[in-house]
Amino acid sequence: MKDTKNHLTKVKRGRGEVAYGVFNYIFFTVLCIVMVYPFWHVVMMSLSSVEATAKGGIFLWPKGFNLDTYAQVFKDPSIWTGYLTTVLVTISGTFLGTLFTATTAYPLSKKDLPFGKAMLLLVLFTMLFSGGMIPGYLLIKGLGLIDNRWALVLPGLISAYNVIIMKSFFMTIPESLEESAKIDGATEVTIFWKIVLPLSKATIATIALFTAVGYWNDYFSSVLYINTKSRWALQAVLRYMLTNTNQAMQSAGVTVASATNVTAATIKSASVVIATVPILCVYPFVQKYFVKGVMIGGVKG
Repeated sequence: MKDTKNHLTKVKRGRGEVAYGVFNYIFFTVLCIVMVYPFWHVVMMSLSSVEATAKGGIFLWPKGFNLDTYAQVFKDPSIWTGYLTTVLVTISGTFLGTLFTATTAYPLSKKDLPFGKAMLLLVLFTMLFSGGMIPGYLLIKGLGLIDNRWALVLPGLISAYNVIIMKSFFMTIPESLEESAKIDGATEVTIFWKIVLPLSKATIATIALFTAVGYWNDYFSSVLYINTKSRWALQAVLRYMLTNTNQAMQSAGVTVASATNVTAATIKSASVVIATVPILCVYPFVQKYFVKGVMIGGVKG
């Protein structure tokens, strides 16, 4: 009897696990489709003809394949200057932001740091309260950075959230490693550069991804601090094209009469694709570090 009950229990458990697995596959497949399709729809619309986009509907593939929209968008010089500004700001901001985040988090991870708890509270305080837009603008103006690309880099260098993640990871590194290095005569700077950072590749990659995406998607800083359009970031250029499509087309030398294969809808779709694809291409290279870095950084705090 016991053997029969155990067998029935295993059969029920096996069926339940199979049903749960099937449900998970179906649910997450539908969820992925719901999340991916809007962007796919925009990509396919940007590659479709004017007649097809005018009719609307579902775009699973291009209808009347057409690359004229991308040719017209790339004629606009603001796209290229926007790319230049965004690439420069993203690279410099990601490098400096990750470096400053690490150098801020490392001392805070030390239990014997004088006034360490008070400093950590000040960092946490910034997660709840900020100076606001007007004090921020006055600060940038006082530093003489209005209409300067550094105004797009410096305000977002350090995030309190990123500092907490990196601090939590540093606290998981065994103290014995640092103690043995000190016995061999290593200084704190040497320990940080040659022991701590090499062990933190996953977390550094995660913080770098967070920072890079933040800089790449930032448009408001350009609107707030940059007066010269040729120094706008790509997202600010995209925003201008989305809200003033006809003016943007005219600035690129495109008129309604000459652009028979281009409409406002296709211009908007192509602009979204042009601004989004580059940062999507970066993600696969850091994907293997992403989950690991976040999970390790959240173990201890």
